[in-house]
Amino acid sequence: MKKSLQRHLSLTLGIVILFAGLAAAAISFSLAYFEAKELQDDMLRQIAILSVDKSPDSTSPDVRGDDGMLSDPESRVTILHIPRDDRPEWLAADLPGGFHTLTTGTNQLRIFVRDDGRNARTVVAQPTDAIDEIALNGALRTLIPLLLLLPLMGVMIAFIVRRELAPIIRLSRSLDEQPAERPQTLNDDDLPKEIVPFIGAINRLLVRVNQLMEQQRRFIADAAHELRSPLTALSVQAQNLLHADTLAVMRERAVPLQAGIERARQLTEQLLSLAKTQASNCDATQVNVSEMARELIAQHIPYAAAKRIDLGLEEIAPLTLLAVHETLWMLLKNALENALKYTPDGGEVTLRLLSDNFIAVIEVIDSGPGIPVCEHARVFDSFYRVPGTAGEGSGLGLAIAREAASRLGGTISLHNRDQGTGLVFRYQQRTKV
Repeated sequence: MKKSLQRHLSLTLGIVILFAGLAAAAISFSLAYFEAKELQDDMLRQIAILSVDKSPDSTSPDVRGDDGMLSDPESRVTILHIPRDDRPEWLAADLPGGFHTLTTGTNQLRIFVRDDGRNARTVVAQPTDAIDEIALNGALRTLIPLLLLLPLMGVMIAFIVRRELAPIIRLSRSLDEQPAERPQTLNDDDLPKEIVPFIGAINRLLVRVNQLMEQQRRFIADAAHELRSPLTALSVQAQNLLHADTLAVMRERAVPLQAGIERARQLTEQLLSLAKTQASNCDATQVNVSEMARELIAQHIPYAAAKRIDLGLEEIAPLTLLAVHETLWMLLKNALENALKYTPDGGEVTLRLLSDNFIAVIEVIDSGPGIPVCEHARVFDSFYRVPGTAGEGSGLGLAIAREAASRLGGTISLHNRDQGTGLVFRYQQRTKV
């Protein structure tokens, strides 16, 4: 299962804020607790000072009871003046001044001893359970709001995350709703800046997909048109063959039928080669181009001999390329067959191999009629033939070569010969990156 960005973001933020809230609560609790205890100590100190400094004729009310405890039941503070008041058993005679915690049976007392001079001292005492209760209540009052805030923070985190990811969700929905045959580019107006580069890459991919689909639609339409004509001709020729009266007429009519079948076979083979090249997904290997060139020359020598064409190999430099063997073979085969097809009888075709600054160059040079410069780019389109071109052809040879070159990572270009008529088919590919 793929990781959910929304769930991961919510969980991560929630854990971070939870631990931060608990840490803040613990710190607040500790600070409030010790602050309350310090406050109680300061209260004892102030009581001791006030009880001594109070004059006998003061009109301030005395809140102390007969048993030495303050009348406020929540305070339970005991004030002793030594030696005027009897020293209790829990109070040692040599106890130094300052704050102390004493144990009396099951209870603990927090006391403050103040020396008044002339063997007189003031002792203020309060049970520690009262101090702890006051400190705990104060700390809880600080802790409770933080604990109540944590669920609210969780709800707010979920709301914020959902709101921030809403544009991405809307974008995915709009992408799902697009027609598969004509996808449109995505709008990145309300998207976070971190997502914009990704959307740009998707849009560039969609543009290439649209271009490829448009090429495929044109190719299918052209292929249907190109196949319709020879198949119709074959049907007519077959009917004519059935109506032949004599064996001689039958043989005469069988010749164009056989030629039509051969043209249909070649067209079908080229269509399959182009489809195979476009769908090729093989791994590249080191290919000995020199050996491949010799095999191609040997394979086409009978055809060249039939047209009295001088077919040769000019190996200026041995070549080895990182390529898919079948794709490179198809590229060179189409280039060589085109050159042999359009070279007149008695002409010459040369397959040349050379290298220039880590760039492998493969050229097929013929002495045919050539192609006008203005048509060099157009002839790579599927089923396009230069107007007035003699001979039979489907216009797929260079289209297959261009598709193969694109798969191999190389480039194809056409050039007219420097001397005489003819065309130079040039394929270039880097041998080192």
